[in-house]
Amino acid sequence: MTFHILLPFYGRPDHLRLAVESVLAQTDPDWRLTVVDDRYPDEAPGEWVRSLGDPRIEYVRNEQNLGVSRNYIECVSRMEGEFSMLFGCDDIMLPGFVARVTELLREHPDAAIVQPGVEVIDSDGSVYLPLPDRLKWMLRFRGTGARVYAGEELAASLLRGNWTYFPSLVWRVSELRRYGFEPDLDVVQDLIMLLDIVADGGSLVLDDRVVFQYRRHRASVSSAKAVDGSRFVQERRLFDSEASRFAALGWNRAAAAARRHWSSRLHALTRLPAAIRGGSASGVRILLRHGLGGRDPGAA
Repeated sequence: MTFHILLPFYGRPDHLRLAVESVLAQTDPDWRLTVVDDRYPDEAPGEWVRSLGDPRIEYVRNEQNLGVSRNYIECVSRMEGEFSMLFGCDDIMLPGFVARVTELLREHPDAAIVQPGVEVIDSDGSVYLPLPDRLKWMLRFRGTGARVYAGEELAASLLRGNWTYFPSLVWRVSELRRYGFEPDLDVVQDLIMLLDIVADGGSLVLDDRVVFQYRRHRASVSSAKAVDGSRFVQERRLFDSEASRFAALGWNRAAAAARRHWSSRLHALTRLPAAIRGGSASGVRILLRHGLGGRDPGAA
């Protein structure tokens, strides 16, 4: 099984180079990599990728800038094979990533999603564990080794707090294409996709063998939108919608977790100091209302 990796690119060229080099360093060579450049202003990163001369690596430059979610949609349309991923352009695969994912898929062929083991790095590549990731570790299922979760148990857990790492997730391609990403969202589309798949009976394999490094830094889209409050406008709409959906399914624990969304509210409150320092009055107002359980000004 040749594992097809899609890498949507718009970001730091040095991080892109590290990401691509980490794919080249895989112990299992049975992979293909497609870099989809969302018209990053500097064409030098693309020239570097093409210069590698590896027949397993394809470079594509979009005709126009699509934005985050629409570039994800473009990447999904190019996926080949039964399973694939949307690899972050600033993240790193440890050398055993492809080998471990292949092993997990062989052991769990019916899985819809695989969450490999992840550690967090900063902008300089040092391993650390900031507050958002400490919360993720608290919220995820306990256990060791590879284990499978599905149904209301999984939905309720994800709604209490999304402990997955989107750029490391391996997806069944048919499921991604069935549901699709929301083109006008840029920070919660991964949780929506996860919940769509779980609601339809899909299962997730959670592994704790670390084979992936997720880079968390303040320049990320999700961090910026957390400070200006727009992330939480999207999250509130998501939680309202999911509470209704899971109540209709009779998944009462999942519906209750969506209504409470306490980890999202806590996250909003932790972003208040940065919003105050940045002088964003609207951001402060949205963060306060969301954190204290009120309806944000942008919600329907």
